[in-house]
Amino acid sequence: MVNKKNLLSVRDLTISDVENIFKLADQYLKNKAAGCHILQNKIVINLFFEDSTRTLASFEIAAKSLGANVVTLPIKSSSINKGEDLKDMVKTLNAMNPDYVIIRQKNSGIINVLAQYINCSLINAGNGSGEHPTQALADCFVISSHKNQIRGLKIIICGDILHSRVARSNIRLLKMFGAKICLIAPPTLICRYFPEVDSIYYSLIEGIKDADVIMLLRLQKERMGNGCFISSEREYFYLYGLDSQKLLYAKPDAIIMHPGPINRGVEISSDIVDYVILQQVEFGLAIRKAVLHHYSSC
Repeated sequence: MVNKKNLLSVRDLTISDVENIFKLADQYLKNKAAGCHILQNKIVINLFFEDSTRTLASFEIAAKSLGANVVTLPIKSSSINKGEDLKDMVKTLNAMNPDYVIIRQKNSGIINVLAQYINCSLINAGNGSGEHPTQALADCFVISSHKNQIRGLKIIICGDILHSRVARSNIRLLKMFGAKICLIAPPTLICRYFPEVDSIYYSLIEGIKDADVIMLLRLQKERMGNGCFISSEREYFYLYGLDSQKLLYAKPDAIIMHPGPINRGVEISSDIVDYVILQQVEFGLAIRKAVLHHYSSC
């Protein structure tokens, strides 16, 4: 049974949920002061066990701008470093009666376990290679704003698919709205277990032909361990990095996206970095405001 107050996966969302979140996000884009008291006297705890710039900052800014009291727990100085079990830590925080707990965790499955010990709204801010639903919402919102509709678009996701939570969430969300999903990656970094995917390519030039959207992903070195997934970054860029010459194979009005952080000269060349849609950051803030607002009434 889906807990409607939690956002752990794209699968927790209905089309109606997404449309409402997009409607709220659009309002926040047009009026930065909209809903500024919607979370007044609410408590939001940010619990980030992995490094983050965009997601953490946007959740903190979003919550504060809506009037919430925000606690961003410094993990490096928390009791977890004294040997406290993660479940016990979460139970302790839950006993303080927060209204939201926003978690980023390096282990893919742990967030579903932790949900059993939290009574308030739990929002997944990225769990290992699992999912990153709010990033997918932001990306989908950007695409729909540029292309008017998502149905029928050829959307390319290129890079480290195997380790990417962004890819998993985007594949599921974009398919809900009728996109044609194509993956491009080396055989060692592809993941075949996506029934939503229409095509898989091992050639960037072949894959981006007639693409409407090209979404690039960085190599997730922190999740590769000692495995040998690519021979070198130089070879990876030669085969799978996007540059101005390869971009000519896509549609002239194709949009280039990247969830960040960008590694120049690995997945994208410096000469086209300026074409990357930085609206993903601006829209990401609006989406996180909208998500907090949406779940305040659940």
